[in-house]
Formats: sequence, C-alpha cells, structure tokens
Amino acid sequence: MRSIDAFGYETTFDSPEHAEQTLTSWNATARAFLSHAANTPVHLSDTLKLTPDFALAQLAKGYFMLLLGRRELIPAAQEAYDAVTPLVPALTPREKAYHDGLGLYLAGRMGPAADVLDAALRAHPHDALLAKLVHAIRFILGDPRGMRSSLEAIIGAYGPDHPSAGYINGCYAFALEETGEYLAAERRGRDALVIAHDDAWGLHAVAHVYDMTGRSAEGVAWISRQPKAWEHCNNFGYHVWWHLALFHLDRGEYDRVLELYDAEIRKEQSDDYRDISNAASLLSRLELEGVDVGERWEEMAALSENRAEDGCVVFADLHYLLALEGGGRPEAASRLLGEMRNRAQRQLGCMDSVAGEAGLPAAQGLHAFASGDYAEAYGWLARARPHMQVVGGSHAQRDVFDRITIEAALRSGLLREARAQIEDRVHRRGAMDRYAETRLARIDELGRQRASGAQKLAAAG
Repeated sequence: MRSIDAFGYETTFDSPEHAEQTLTSWNATARAFLSHAANTPVHLSDTLKLTPDFALAQLAKGYFMLLLGRRELIPAAQEAYDAVTPLVPALTPREKAYHDGLGLYLAGRMGPAADVLDAALRAHPHDALLAKLVHAIRFILGDPRGMRSSLEAIIGAYGPDHPSAGYINGCYAFALEETGEYLAAERRGRDALVIAHDDAWGLHAVAHVYDMTGRSAEGVAWISRQPKAWEHCNNFGYHVWWHLALFHLDRGEYDRVLELYDAEIRKEQSDDYRDISNAASLLSRLELEGVDVGERWEEMAALSENRAEDGCVVFADLHYLLALEGGGRPEAASRLLGEMRNRAQRQLGCMDSVAGEAGLPAAQGLHAFASGDYAEAYGWLARARPHMQVVGGSHAQRDVFDRITIEAALRSGLLREARAQIEDRVHRRGAMDRYAETRLARIDELGRQRASGAQKLAAAG
C-alpha cells in the first residue's frame, strides 16, 4: 500500500491495520532526526515495531547506523539493507534511491552514495530527510561546497509553509559558514531559529560564525540565552556545550572551560566518536595554553583504546590518536597508526583515500609531537595541512590540528614558518582571535631574543 508522508511523497509499506500509526511514527522519526532529538531512535523503533517491512524506516536505520562510525554497527546496517532488497521492485523511485545509496555507503563509496541521494533530492526537493542525509554524508567527507550546492538546488522549495523549512535553512546556514559566507550564514541561521525553535543545527551554525570571526562574547551570549534550541538534543547537545567552552577558551577563562568539560561535555562518558572528538580536541587546546588538565586524558584513552582499529572515519581516528597519546597508550596508538597505514595502502573506499591523502601524514605528525620530536611533527603536519579538509568535520573542529602544527613550528624554532601558518589561518578564518594574537606576540618575543643573542655573540667575537 502507499501513503503520503509529511513531505508530500508516497511511501510503501504493507500494514493497512496500522497505516495511520505507522505514518505518524515515521513522520515523527524524520522530524526528530532533523532536530537532532534524543528520541529519534524511539520513534524509529516504534515505526518498525508497527510495520517491520516499512522500506524507508529500514533504510533510515541503515543510514543512522553508518553515520555513527562504529565498526560493530555495520552488520545492523547491512541487515536493514538486505531486508529491503526483496521489496525493491514495488518501491517508488525515491525509495529505490535511498536503497541504492545505502548499498554504496555500505561498500565504502560514500561520495557516490551522496551523489545518488542528491539526484533523488533534486527530483523530490521537499524530502527534508533526504536533504539532511546528503548534508550529513558530505559533512563527513569534508565537502562543504557539495553541502552548499545540494541545498541551493532545492532551497526554493522550502517556503514558510513547509514543515521542515527551519531545519533546511539551518543546514544551509552551516553550509554558507563552511564556505566562508559568514554574514549570510549568520542571517540564515537566525532566521532558521525563528521558524523552528528547536533547530539545534541552525543555532550551532551561527555559533560557528562567531567562532570563525573571533566574536567570543557574542558566542557565549548566543548559546546561553537559547537553551530550548538544544535541550531536546541527543549527544549533539554536548557539541553545543563544546562550542560554548571554545568561546570561554578564547577569552582565557580556563576554569570555566574545565567546569563545562566535567559538568556538561563529559556528563555521560560515552564512546561515541563525536563525543570523544569534542573532549580530546578541547583537552589538547587547553594543554597548548599551558593548562594542567589533570587525569582527564585517562578516560579518553581507555575509551579510544577500544576504537583503535575501527577504521570507519578518519576524523574519528585522529581524535582517538590524540586521546591515546594524551593518556599514554603507546601500544594502542601504534595499532591505530598501523590500521591507518593499511587503509592508505588498500585504497578500496573513500575513507582509504582520505587516510592516504591526509589522515596518515597527520597521524604521524601527532605521534611525533606527542613524542617531543617537534621538527618531525611539523614536517608531517605541514605536509598534511593543505589536504585536511578531506578528513571531514568543520573548520572549527579541524582547528586543533592547525594549532598543533603551529606549536610544533614554534617549539622547533621555525619562527618564519609558524608566522606563515598563523597568517594563513587568520586569512582562512576571517578574523584575528586571541589564539593568533598570543602566538604572534610569542614569535615577536622569540625573534627579539634570537636577535639579542646574535648581537651578543657578534660583540663577543
């Protein structure tokens, strides 16, 4: 049978006795996913309990499993794909595209999967769930221009009456920010929150604008005064807390950063790679500022040790490595580096290519930095830096690797290289922040000390 979903498209499932309940639960699943709600899996589970052969629900489950970037969840995604395969002849073209895309994703071909979904989205522009999946996959692939072009092809379909207009505008705001259109991104993100008060992604898009443009006081105010925009969230809420901590870090308020780390960012000690990324990158930033983080690395290292050979997302691997090095787990760090080398040589899927192009050089640089070999660290990190976009995540998230690269140059006495890296960072971000100001001042001071030392040697000679 066919029923019309909240986006106005036909969906296929065979459950006439539960048709209305199934559709209501499915529409709730889609909305919850768009808003990053904690009850997303509850709605999806309810849908599948009512109608196990609901194709779109099974396929959504497959995508949700893969987006978590955990090796042990791949079989569950495969089962969801296989459950739908016998139903394909009866599906609509839109549903078949969901199925085709999931098959490509399972094969490690994330880029082609996003392309297939994008083509379906252009044919079905009102399907906000499809738009969000494309956005999520391209985000993992480090493809902000792809995120933006995908949305620009369909944004005109999201007038004020569309039930997902706020969420799609929030996605577009983030794509604009990641492609450097800060003014437009801020405006679009603010509008998204007016339309959908629970659009956590739109809230976070504006936070990114403030981060990139060095407006930490505005960032603190923006996040703090809108708790209802993200209090409903799944672990994405911890990421919003992370953004708030970054603003306090930029203001030199380190005690507040540690307070947020303990009370909010690590409120639940999960091993979700996004949560570990939040924590590991924040601890790294604090240590680069000379802050003693105590024994906080130990928890991160213990969790990351179990993930050393996941090999699902290079962005995750680099943060696992930060945690393993910070927590003194050399054997696990070595295993992770070995796994990354194997993938870089194998070249069977998108993440293998990312490992070879940027992941492995960056990982070797992080390992050298933790070992105190700063010249070697700088060599590897500087080699990886032009390609780091492909590891995925946002500019704000990848900034930790920029900071470590600059610190490696400073500690190995490469003042000219450090200054060039800082100036390039400022240019790419669009503003001078406290981090850049303090490092440039440090370079000037080291330069004066070097010149003074040279003068003394000359006078003595």
